[in-house]
Amino acid sequence: MNTPAPKPDPWLRGPVAGIPSILQPVAHALIAAREDIDRASADLEPDALWARPGGVASIGFHVAHLAGSTDRLLTYARGEALSDAQRADLARERGVDAARPALVDLTAALHEAVRRGLEQVAATDESTLSQARPVGRAASSTVLGLLFHAADHAARHAGQIVTTAKIVRGGDAASS
Repeated sequence: MNTPAPKPDPWLRGPVAGIPSILQPVAHALIAAREDIDRASADLEPDALWARPGGVASIGFHVAHLAGSTDRLLTYARGEALSDAQRADLARERGVDAARPALVDLTAALHEAVRRGLEQVAATDESTLSQARPVGRAASSTVLGLLFHAADHAARHAGQIVTTAKIVRGGDAASS
């Protein structure tokens, strides 16, 4: 049986259509995180999804947190405050290990957050990148800082998911 050759990493596939050149790394990181998480979490049993080997955060937590945090960071990048719904989502996120939603629901939320993120990055006016943006109650960043942090944050959590998936699967090749 012929298996298709794996695609190169997103940053090696060329520019993402519609994304300003300076923001290509943001788009590439978001796409890479989504793809890495999809591969690492494919067919995980619920016990593996919510396992906490060595006390680390569960894969389920990381996926839920990444979807929510991406949404929050992009809200700040638009210069908006968090909505009541986002605050309620954040509270639910903190208890996600107890709620244990299905993987399909977690990944659907992640895919939606990445889709909206890519739309926002594409619509970002480059002249706004250095504009200050409040973050939470007492911090600030810039549009560019928030977009790049969303990308970096996605990459870090994707890496944690990939590593934890290998551990809960016993390091088998299916999780590579």
